[in-house]
Amino acid sequence: MLSSVRIAVLMGGPGPEREVSLASGKAVLKALQGLGLAAVAVDVTGTSIDLPAGTGLAFNVIHGTFGEDGQLQQILDDLGIPYTGAGAASSRRAFDKGLAKEAFVKAGVPTPVSELVNASTGGPPKMKLPYVVKSPCQGSSVGVYICKSAQDAKSALDDVVRYGSEALIEQYVQGRELTVAIIGQQAYPIVEIIAPGGIYDMSSKYPWLSGAQGSQYICPADIGAETTRVVQQAALAAHRALGIEIYSRVDVLLDNHGRPFVLEANTIPGMTETSLLPKSAAAAGITFPALCEEIARLSLQRHAALRP
Repeated sequence: MLSSVRIAVLMGGPGPEREVSLASGKAVLKALQGLGLAAVAVDVTGTSIDLPAGTGLAFNVIHGTFGEDGQLQQILDDLGIPYTGAGAASSRRAFDKGLAKEAFVKAGVPTPVSELVNASTGGPPKMKLPYVVKSPCQGSSVGVYICKSAQDAKSALDDVVRYGSEALIEQYVQGRELTVAIIGQQAYPIVEIIAPGGIYDMSSKYPWLSGAQGSQYICPADIGAETTRVVQQAALAAHRALGIEIYSRVDVLLDNHGRPFVLEANTIPGMTETSLLPKSAAAAGITFPALCEEIARLSLQRHAALRP
């Protein structure tokens, strides 16, 4: 089926994760072309797209703003062009951390306690320190601040307004950082992230962007069979609570008592050969080209099933 489909690999985008998306896009493009598929690159620079004639599938690797928040998905839906990954509604729900929290709580997914505040008016959170301040609609740890003092909190709330008036205040959970790949409703081997200084931010995720020290990754995570099962179940529950189609990467904190706390689900996770979702797939014996092919195949199947 894929051999007769022209695939446009959408990369870049207008958001702060543009450079990471370009790296993901180039890796996916190389993998698909290596399989002999008719794949072409499309560098998206704004909030519109110009697809090549005859495009039968858009392989979306635009991280964050526009690519991951439902905007691009809605445009492609309106054009009638099949695309990879989550649909417009589930993308919006997963990208907005406030909406995602509501879905998690309603479905009984274990997640840190949180509240939304208006950061632009300076209203103090009700939650006691320590806590984490997050911009509700940014990805890749953009606009995330760990606050352990009143001064930390003030600085975070003063800064987070760069991304919008609202801020999500989340209970600080001390523990191990894990991430779980979900592909086709199946949880794959867990990756543990060991960040320098204990803070997994843009610089430690993507040291090639800043020259900073990178994080270490262990896959499968050394957490024991029963804890692995519990964490994977929590990740699957989060994926399903958000209604995510095809695939995602769910970030989880494992506290010192072995309890999982789901932070978020990423619907367009990094897709270089060394990114976390491909690391997880590789631990299950799936090569990077095979992973890209499977995402494309499942996505085409989904869109075919939606046709009247």
